[in-house]
Amino acid sequence: MKHKWLEWAQKIQALSQAGIAFSKDAYDIERFEELRKISVEIMAEYTNMSTEKITNLFANETGYQTPKVDIRGVVFQENQILLVKEKHDGLWSLPGGFCDIGLSPSENIVKEIQEESGFNVTTTKLLAVLDTHKHDHPPQSSHYYKLFIQCEISGGRAISGLETADVAFFAKDQLPPLSRKRNTETQMHMLFDFLKDPNKETVFD
Repeated sequence: MKHKWLEWAQKIQALSQAGIAFSKDAYDIERFEELRKISVEIMAEYTNMSTEKITNLFANETGYQTPKVDIRGVVFQENQILLVKEKHDGLWSLPGGFCDIGLSPSENIVKEIQEESGFNVTTTKLLAVLDTHKHDHPPQSSHYYKLFIQCEISGGRAISGLETADVAFFAKDQLPPLSRKRNTETQMHMLFDFLKDPNKETVFD
């Protein structure tokens, strides 16, 4: 496991959060709160983020903690893949983002692709469910599962959205600089394998 410190911090955070949520004893709750502070200190020690920001992003949830779900749309056109340029970091990614409560995975990705790229799509296949801990993503405060859903364009046209600066299609050997916390080059090559073999089975983990 790369970034072992991150795995420790996330596990301590998850255990402390569950303990705070379900413990009845005031002394136990105090101990779990102290563990939560330690998890934040570990993150602060190994990143450039302030303790306050980490607390807000990493240790501000309640109840039993589970991985967050990130969904990405895979759209091919003329042997090229649809990518959007993120305003946040100026790098490229598959359109998508966090799943919204109240929407199914298919409904989520249809909405995200339309908002970020301007295209209307229909979903066709779940290509992969990946654990960020098992792939070459940079360290992130939360643990994510990433869903990759293949879609087909049914209408619309390329228009950037509130969070995107550009929209374009790219060939496998001409990929732009990627936003690696959202998707990696290895994952892109895996997705192009589905273009080559539409009967390829869903990839997981």
